Formats: sequence, C-alpha cells, structure tokens
Amino acid sequence: MEQVFRAASDEITAGNNMVVATVVKTSGSTPQKPGAKLLVRADGSGVGTLGGGCVEGDIWFASSQLLTSGGPAEMRDYELNEDLAAEDGLVCGGTMYFLLDPLRKPEAAQEFNDEVIAAYEGGAPVAVASLMNVTDGSGLVVGSKLLIRENGSTAGSLGNKKLDSNAMNQARKLMAMGKNDYVTDESGAEYFIEAYTTPPTLVLAGGGHVSKAISGIAASLGFRIFIIDDREEFSNPDRFPEAEQTVVSDYGSAFEKLPIGTNSFIVIATRGHRYDASATASAMRTPASYVGLLGSKRKTILIYEELFAEGFTMEEVQAVRSPIGLNISARTPEEIALSIMAEIVGFRLGGDGGTLTLDQRLIDKAAEKATLRSENTGSTEPVGAD
Repeated sequence: MEQVFRAASDEITAGNNMVVATVVKTSGSTPQKPGAKLLVRADGSGVGTLGGGCVEGDIWFASSQLLTSGGPAEMRDYELNEDLAAEDGLVCGGTMYFLLDPLRKPEAAQEFNDEVIAAYEGGAPVAVASLMNVTDGSGLVVGSKLLIRENGSTAGSLGNKKLDSNAMNQARKLMAMGKNDYVTDESGAEYFIEAYTTPPTLVLAGGGHVSKAISGIAASLGFRIFIIDDREEFSNPDRFPEAEQTVVSDYGSAFEKLPIGTNSFIVIATRGHRYDASATASAMRTPASYVGLLGSKRKTILIYEELFAEGFTMEEVQAVRSPIGLNISARTPEEIALSIMAEIVGFRLGGDGGTLTLDQRLIDKAAEKATLRSENTGSTEPVGAD
C-alpha cells in the first residue's frame, strides 16, 4: 500500500487528478483482502493491485470512467461467480467490495497523504476512516474521510460528531499494528478504517544459527530487523546484512537502545538458560506486543519460575510465547525459523495457525457435481483424464 501513497504524492505535486480504488470488505475466497489498493492516473496508468484478472480490469475501467464523468465517490461490489472464475482462471468464489474514490482536487488530499507516508517512515501512527454506505435522509456523503492521529486530534469528518467519535474509538484498536476494519455504526452508517504505522519491527536476542535463518525470512516479509548479542562476532553487519542495526551489549540493557513499540516482536534465542532468562525479563518490560522464547518445554518452565520469582504476574508470564513457533515438526535452523515467523505473522494479522484444508462436505459436493457433469455428458472417463 505504501507505494500507492507515494505515487499519489507524485500526482498531487503534479496537480493531476486520480482515482484510488480500495478493497474495503470481502466474503468467501477472494484474490485480495481489505486494504489492497489501486491508483488509476488520469493517463490510464496505475500503481498497486486488486488481485489481477477481470476484477481488477473492471474496477480499473470504472475508475477511468469516474475520472472522465466527474461522478462522486462510490462503493461497488463484485461477485466472483463460476463464470468469471472459468474466464479468468481464478479459483475464487466470494464477493469483493470496493471504494472508488476520485481525487479531482489533489491538493485537498495532501495532508492525509503526507501524514500516512510520515507514519510509514517512523512518525506517529494515523488512521483514516472512509464513509462507505449511508442511510437515506442522513445527509451523509459516501467517500467522506476522517484522519485520526495517535494523540486524538483529527482532520476532516465523516459527517457528524457522533460518527467521528465512534470512528476514533475504533481506530485506537487498530493503530498499534496498522490493521483495518469495516464498521457498521449503530446509526446504520458504514465506514472503513485503515491504520498506518511503521513496518513491523523484529528484535532477535541472540545471533546464533536460528536467528540468522529468521533474519532472512523476516526481511522478505518487510520487517525491520535488529540484532542483540553480547559477542561481537555474533552481532555485526557482515553476519546480519538485512539488519537495520546490530547491538553488542548485555541483554539486561540492550533493549533500551532500540526503537521498540507496540508494533514490535521480540524473539529470545540466546546461547544459554542464564542469558535467556535475563533477555526475557528485559523484553517483557518493553512495549512490544509479542515476546517469544525459543527452547524446550523444560527450559520454558525453569525460566517461568525465575520470572515469577522476579515478581512478574501470572498474566505477564502467560503473555510470553514459549516454546515459540508453530508445530510443523521443524528440525533444522531454517525449518525452526519458518515455524517462528509463521507464528509471528499469524499473531500480527490475527490468524489462528490452523490449516486451510477443505471440510469433507465441500469435497463431497465437488465429487457430486463431477458425477452429475459426467452423467449429463455421457462420459465414462474420470474427470480430469487426458
């Protein structure tokens, strides 16, 4: 999404009109999820993606028409039925909802756009609420926007003070990790809130083999990476070229030297029990949303005992994820790293770590449809045979 805002900034500077199409809600299986964006320029070119195929093509065309017609912002739904799936080679079967937002006075979008980019670059988090659906006679206008800052100040409006206040309360829940949500207000109005913050930060306490493997995966996922170790040969730019910073320090004070916030994730993987205990206790005193400890269940129990002895509460100790990682029977450092990053991404995005396997009833339904198709065509060959 960041690339869309940066492209919008260029268009604003040039004084060009544009349309920003955003996925605001989905149901079923879809090629993109809420928050995906496509900027369509006045010359017909674009930046970003809504998932490709005919969906993106149709929304792109509709956005171009909006630029030409001068029409207002609008919400559109798009059902991915079987005909479209066959036409485009898609295997989706859900519904996508879009906000098509024309910006014909680009300078009016300058403040919102600049503050979102600043949030990406390390500034205070912000959220933008966009009005999506209104009740008749409400006087509200689809596409109205409210910028919500971390300090509680705002710019713009959804249309009335009560709606703005409700959106502000919802935004506070989303800012820490840059999440989004589609909200149906008690008044019947519907709005989409997107929160923006710095890229997620990963702090690796311990520069061993597992941390080295984690670093590579985390970099590919867009995490800012910081390394801590009390040995210079295990915490240096040559060993961790993806890291934004490598710190050589004892684990008791190292975290104070790093930009750790609520969108931060800490993995404890030092070379021994004594160092693990110190690093875990220090990590728990930071505002990081996630602290994970690598090790066996036995080691975890021993460290938990030390944490209780230091005065940490049951709730605080239970918040430490250990043993860390999803159960994929990992053995090598690379496999363990994969399981750890899968858990962290799931934690950040709200996944439960389960499999996506189809229910048996859906498989049975597919078999029934295949049998009916075979009977109707008179074919005796198995479906899919050459």
